[in-house]
Amino acid sequence: MGLGCSFSSLSLSIEVLLWSLLWQCVIGTALAWLLARKHFWGKGIIDGLITLPLIFPPIVIGYALLLTWGRNGWLSTLLPELLRPTVIFTTKGLILAAFIAGLPLMVKPLQTAFSHVPKRLHEAAATLGYSKWQTFVYVDLPLIRKGFAAGLILAGGRALGEVGISLMLGGNIVGRTETLSLAIFNHVMDANFACANTLSLLLASFAGLSFYVLRRFGAL
Repeated sequence: MGLGCSFSSLSLSIEVLLWSLLWQCVIGTALAWLLARKHFWGKGIIDGLITLPLIFPPIVIGYALLLTWGRNGWLSTLLPELLRPTVIFTTKGLILAAFIAGLPLMVKPLQTAFSHVPKRLHEAAATLGYSKWQTFVYVDLPLIRKGFAAGLILAGGRALGEVGISLMLGGNIVGRTETLSLAIFNHVMDANFACANTLSLLLASFAGLSFYVLRRFGAL
């Protein structure tokens, strides 16, 4: 398709992106709320683990996950054979890689947004008979919408550009686990710079669009 390039990696990247963002909406939001609102033993450890992808080399994180989730990984060996997850060298591995890479970029803005919601609004909602879920929907969500949008955009951009963790968990199998970013890498290794340029322009366009949307949300 155009310049002899295959765009099958694009559909895979979109699938990985959508699934990882769904996880961010559920797990990322829950973690941000927990870290912003609750005090418990181990909170600092959880916060530190979430922040790790911002500091540690992605290839190291990917290797650690490989040792954990691989067929002979320590977590897999603790589970019965029927319950062992099939993650390595599959689309699930790519989704896990994208989710972990983007998690701190989702949690941190949301955590800040949650912490800035005035407690008096929760107290007022309680006096009106709102349940915790109703308070979250009608009080918290409208006030954290900017942080939520910023987190999703940043996590999405990071997920699309992810290479190191995806390389370890997905294996970079052409036609199966080759995402857009990995396809660019493969084309460069094959000296197919025409395709590498085309796919790079595609990724750069998404990044530029994300930056524009992020600025617009920041201006609201």
